[in-house]
Amino acid sequence: MEKLKMGIIGCGGIATAKHLPALAQIDEVEVIAFCDIVEERAVEARKEFGADYAKVFADYSEMLQEELDIVHVCTPNISHAEISIAALEADCHVMCEKPMAKTYEEGKAMVAAAKRTGKKLTIGYQNRFRTDAHYLHKICQEDALGDIYFAKAHAIRRRAVPTWGVFLDEEAQGGGPLIDIGTHALDLTLWMMDNYKPKYVTGKAYHQLSATKNAANAWGSWNPEAFKVEDSAFGFITMENGATIFLESSWALNSLDTKEAKTTLCGSKGGADMNDGLTINGEDHSLLYEKKIELETGGVDFYDGEGESPALLEAKSWVRSIIEDTEPVVRPEEALVVTQILEAIYRSSKTGEPVFLNQSSEKE
Repeated sequence: MEKLKMGIIGCGGIATAKHLPALAQIDEVEVIAFCDIVEERAVEARKEFGADYAKVFADYSEMLQEELDIVHVCTPNISHAEISIAALEADCHVMCEKPMAKTYEEGKAMVAAAKRTGKKLTIGYQNRFRTDAHYLHKICQEDALGDIYFAKAHAIRRRAVPTWGVFLDEEAQGGGPLIDIGTHALDLTLWMMDNYKPKYVTGKAYHQLSATKNAANAWGSWNPEAFKVEDSAFGFITMENGATIFLESSWALNSLDTKEAKTTLCGSKGGADMNDGLTINGEDHSLLYEKKIELETGGVDFYDGEGESPALLEAKSWVRSIIEDTEPVVRPEEALVVTQILEAIYRSSKTGEPVFLNQSSEKE
C-alpha cells in the first residue's frame, strides 16, 4: 500500500522525544512536512525524521495546503483547538497532544469539527498503552472489580517543575500540573471506570511553593516571577451514578508519596492499586487476598512486538485505526470529559464553590 503522508505541527520536545521516534518505526507512514514557529526546530526535526522530500514550514496554514493524510499537533495548549480544527477541515486525520484543549468550549469545537468532516481525531494519552494499564482495563471490562464507586487519580511530583518553554505560562497552557500531568491520571481513571458522566466538581489549586527562590528542582530552579500557574491542585469529582474520584496533582509538593499517571480503584468485588506495580485485592471464601501482577516480561496483547514503548504502541494503534477505519483507542468524546472536569476544578478553586455539570450525553 502507498504510505500515509504525515505532517507534524510543533517540533519541540514532545514531538522529537515521543511522536517522531515512534512514527519512524512504522512502515506505513512517512513524515513529509515539519512546522514550527521557530523554523530551526523544524529543520532539525526534518533532518532526523523526515522523508527525503520532506518540507519545512513556519506557518501551519501553509503546511496544510500540502496533500497530507495525518497531522500531529504538538503545540502549546492554547493553539490545540485552532490548529486541530484547521487540520481536520484540510481533510486530515488528527492526533493532538494532551490535554485536548485549553478550555471545554474549545474541546467541543474540536469534536464538532471531527464529526462535521468525517475525519478521525484522537488525543495523546499514551499511558493507556502501558502494560499495567492495558491489563487493568481488561479486567475492569470483565467486571472483575465490580461496580467501581471510588477511585483516586495520582499525579504527584515532589520537585519536578518543567522550567522550559511555556509550561509556567497560564495564558499559553491554561494551568500547571493539573492540566499537564493530572490530565493523564484522570484519563486513566475514567477509562478504567468507563464512566464519563460527571455531576459536580469541587477543587483547589495552590501557589504555595512557586514563590520559592533558588528552589531544589529536577530541571533547575524556577523563576518565581515567571511561575504563573499553580504548583499543586486537587479535585473531588462526583459522577451521576454516585461514584466519586479524588484527583491529586503537583509539580512541587512537600510529600514523599510521589506517583504519576497512576490510579487506585475500589469496586464492589475488588480493588486495584498501581502505586507499587499493579496489585489486585479482594475477598475469596471469607479470606482477604492481594495479587501482585508480574508485568516485566512479554508485550501487550493485540499488539505486535515485545516490550514496545507506550508511545510506539499508541502510534501503531492510531495508524491502524486509520488504515482499518476503526475507532481510535482514545475517543475525542472521552478526552473532552477530561478537559471539562479539569476546567471545573480550576473554576471551583477560583470561586470557592462546587461546579455542577450536566453533560450526561458526552459519551453517547
